[in-house]
Amino acid sequence: MNTPEELQYTKKHEWLKIEGDSATVGITDFAQQELGDVVYVELPEVGQTLNEGESFGSVESVKAVSEIYMPLSGTVTEVNEVLSDSPEEMNNSPYGEGWMIRIKIADSSQISNLMTSKEYITYVEKEAG
Repeated sequence: MNTPEELQYTKKHEWLKIEGDSATVGITDFAQQELGDVVYVELPEVGQTLNEGESFGSVESVKAVSEIYMPLSGTVTEVNEVLSDSPEEMNNSPYGEGWMIRIKIADSSQISNLMTSKEYITYVEKEAG
């Protein structure tokens, strides 16, 4: 399981790359492996403001459809248009070309709710039992 140390993680298996008051969000390597081949991605509109924990889209794979949740409250500043034509990038490059959205963070105090890569690995291992 690939979990880059420079990223932050959620219990819902999203990752964030935080840069100042902005963040890039995607699903983790673990999540894409669990989902299987991604065939469709639904993303929010640019300009949409969402709260922490609110669903911002979904990922459809050959196995299931999964909701994706906002790791932090914020406003969507960019969506990854590549995923419209190439949703498989979420499998091929979950931390690169497979990113989902970029947001302007509304409440930086929420960052403390995120996990480090080490904490996320421990969490996943406990969940797997």
